[in-house]
Amino acid sequence: MPRMTPRRHRLFAFAAQLAKFGMVGLVGFAVDVTVFNLLRSTIFSPENLDSGPIWAKVVSTVLAILANWVGNRYWTFSKNRQSQTLREGLEFFFVSFIGMGIGLACLWVSHYVLGYTSVVADNISSNVVGLLLGAAFRFVLYRYWVFAPDRRTRVTAPATAPVSGPVPATTGSLRLATRPES
Repeated sequence: MPRMTPRRHRLFAFAAQLAKFGMVGLVGFAVDVTVFNLLRSTIFSPENLDSGPIWAKVVSTVLAILANWVGNRYWTFSKNRQSQTLREGLEFFFVSFIGMGIGLACLWVSHYVLGYTSVVADNISSNVVGLLLGAAFRFVLYRYWVFAPDRRTRVTAPATAPVSGPVPATTGSLRLATRPES
């Protein structure tokens, strides 16, 4: 079997990561669409609340973001998780909420500007057009900002404390270099 070139290896790794992102996204999509349609047809129906479709989308997307956080952190981008979980989580949710804004903007334009108010039109604008645009935005920012390999937290010794010997590289836990006792 011929050896894989570094370029082909990177392309294969990218395709595998994109496929994982897509599978996690499908779970989030199922959560989003199910909750959106359930809420839009019940407590957030336009007959009960004029802005009901928008609120239904906000709730459904927040729940989908939570599902996606778990899947992306522990599967899609598991090798690039940061040790600072809180910072990574805040960045993830920041990017996700902007992605949600993209989907909401598509729904808002379709429903309130263009006047397409049916359930089908709301689903196409938010769960097809908005989802595709938002997913592309999120994948790029997750890959190159939130879970970027070079953003993993590195612990270094203080500048005033010389380190004796090499510091072993770790991939899961952090180890501090210490000075030998004099």
